[in-house]
Amino acid sequence: MKTNAFDSLPLSSEILSVVQELGFAEMTPIQSQAIPLFLEGKDVIGRSKTGSGKTAAFLLPILQNLNLKQRTVQALILCPTRELSVQVSKEARKFGRRMNELQVVAVYGGVSAREQIISINSGPQIIVGTPGRVLDLIDRGVMHLQDVKTFIIDEADKMLEMGFEDELLRFLDLLPKVRQTALFSATFPESLKAISRHYQKKPVEVKIEGEDESLAAIEQIQYDYEEEEDKLGILMRVLQQHPADSTLIFCNQKATVNDIVAKFTEQGVPCGALHGDFEQRDRDRVVSLFRNNSYRILVATDVAARGLDIEDLALVINFDFPLQAETYVHRIGRTGRAGKKGQAVILAKPKETLRLLELEQVTKSKFEKPKLGFKHQYNIGTSHAVAKMQTISIGAGRKEKLRAGDILGALTNPAVGLKATDVGKIEIMDHQSLVAVSADHASAVLKKLRDSKIKGKKFQIRMMA
Repeated sequence: MKTNAFDSLPLSSEILSVVQELGFAEMTPIQSQAIPLFLEGKDVIGRSKTGSGKTAAFLLPILQNLNLKQRTVQALILCPTRELSVQVSKEARKFGRRMNELQVVAVYGGVSAREQIISINSGPQIIVGTPGRVLDLIDRGVMHLQDVKTFIIDEADKMLEMGFEDELLRFLDLLPKVRQTALFSATFPESLKAISRHYQKKPVEVKIEGEDESLAAIEQIQYDYEEEEDKLGILMRVLQQHPADSTLIFCNQKATVNDIVAKFTEQGVPCGALHGDFEQRDRDRVVSLFRNNSYRILVATDVAARGLDIEDLALVINFDFPLQAETYVHRIGRTGRAGKKGQAVILAKPKETLRLLELEQVTKSKFEKPKLGFKHQYNIGTSHAVAKMQTISIGAGRKEKLRAGDILGALTNPAVGLKATDVGKIEIMDHQSLVAVSADHASAVLKKLRDSKIKGKKFQIRMMA
């Protein structure tokens, strides 16, 4: 038996069976080092970047150590953004799907607290949330921390960058003195070291070296532009030269995101926008449509895109030069995952040569500098205008006991007649489910699904746009 195999760990058969079903045979470096420490009850400092498998590194031990009969909060996981909170809570439910009594609740701002309060009153064992909303619910007397055994601060450096230091210190004072505390962070600034010294007990540091080797799967490409007014035209030509099923474009400002999306809309290209001015419902909708390939292009600011987990992201474009080298690494690290190739493009002015050299040093890779197609050819082309999938919304979800298998069964039933290969990602939320279906069949499927039943019931069915 390999020592880095999951079945070498003292995890329950329920957890191990799910890990096997998900196709995970061997642990990543962060998992093989951190999981045993968690299971021993030690405090942990995890130095690890996005895509390293760190979420499973803390979730699996948390699930193993839960008392499912006890309907109080036993694990609290703090994340810097709403998107990351949702992502981590989904992962917790996924790994714990064979644990019948398990309840996981994500709490975050930007939406009404009413449903979150109802969910908390049902007695979850795991809370995943952003600092502000969690503290708000504690102050209201809705959430209690006296039974918390494990406290995780995920992306701790970003939490401090976003100004949450006072909130973190308050949590550390509110929580039981006897607990397990873990900090996961890509970097470890002095302010974070101070928190660790004061609030962790003999922490063991797990630092994964050589993670930037994962960037070797990413082809890094540079295109120059002279004036700001040329930049949008250059972007259009880049997209034409690099057709991709999914493209994430990063901007530094919300106004730039809006300008780009307006240009795409003018050309009839469906795309999503993501920045801090969006309500949570709209953010969730846009992310789902992009994840489901209903949008092939997403334009976003860094803060809004933090925590996004998009499978098979083919192309990342740095429309604006990242403010820090670490930001660039975080951006491009979203492509070229799981052994797949990826492309990362950056638009730069000739005078930014020194900044480009810094990025080459950080990534240990040189920028390719190919010639761009001819000027003034601004039509992006049908490869971006036509979405592969369209997303159908079903007005029922986890709370109505709807499962992905129920939806797949309804779609492949002779009454609807869709092939399984024409069904994409299925997302189950509390009171809504989203399913991606082949764009060629979407209209017919919508009509037939409205005339059909799922689990013997009819639900509201509509096309997401």
